[in-house]
Amino acid sequence: PPMETPLILQHRQARVLTLELHRPQARNALNTPCLEQLVYLLEQADADTAIGAVVITGTTRFFAAGADLHELQRQDLPATLTDRRPLLWQRLAQFSKPLLAAVNGYALGAGCELALACDIVICGESARFGLPEITLGLMPGAGGTQRLIRCVGKSFASQMVLSGEAINASRALQCGLVSEVCVDALTLERAQQIAEHISRQAPLALRAAKQALKQAEETGLSQGLLIERQQFATLAATDDRREGIAAFFEKRTPNYQGR
Repeated sequence: PPMETPLILQHRQARVLTLELHRPQARNALNTPCLEQLVYLLEQADADTAIGAVVITGTTRFFAAGADLHELQRQDLPATLTDRRPLLWQRLAQFSKPLLAAVNGYALGAGCELALACDIVICGESARFGLPEITLGLMPGAGGTQRLIRCVGKSFASQMVLSGEAINASRALQCGLVSEVCVDALTLERAQQIAEHISRQAPLALRAAKQALKQAEETGLSQGLLIERQQFATLAATDDRREGIAAFFEKRTPNYQGR
């Protein structure tokens, strides 16, 4: 829930909500209160029909520099087993609307895992992505090994996880970790522009498409095709589908109602 100190700043523009990680003194490290606020705000946005897409961003120098080491240092095995964080990451992954990351500077550890949990990642030329946990006698624990390998393949993911070394923006683009690289000053604007374009589409269609895309990473092809077809079929009864096709023939902008 929101606390006295906001660790995340919100900006609203049309149907796009931008959430800015705001722990400058800690290089935007994602401690539990910060993660809690982020999940809380995402769940609010999920329920708000006026929001079509969300962009998560950090500062110019840090998207998010990992989890909070002070927090980790205090955790023994029992505390790790009862940790609330896995549940928070799970809730974040259940966000049903398009989620974009606008990354400038360092996205390390949990910061990199947060970017990997987003649907689309746009980054600046200064961006650095890495999972340095191994250098601390740890390993990624919030999806780093699982999401990265599905994103960039076995050899490259293994190199990043086992060496702990960060990669630059052009390498991230080359391996498919990000979809676009911009000059730093335009990163957030570009992500918001894409989010704005996405947010004009039919909400139910976006939700169904995101669901199908997510399932592609979790199931085999035949099962995935089945899920895609089911999602496609559910849209057949929607007003927005009729409106979208009608607007195309009438050469006008569709007026979607989300039903």
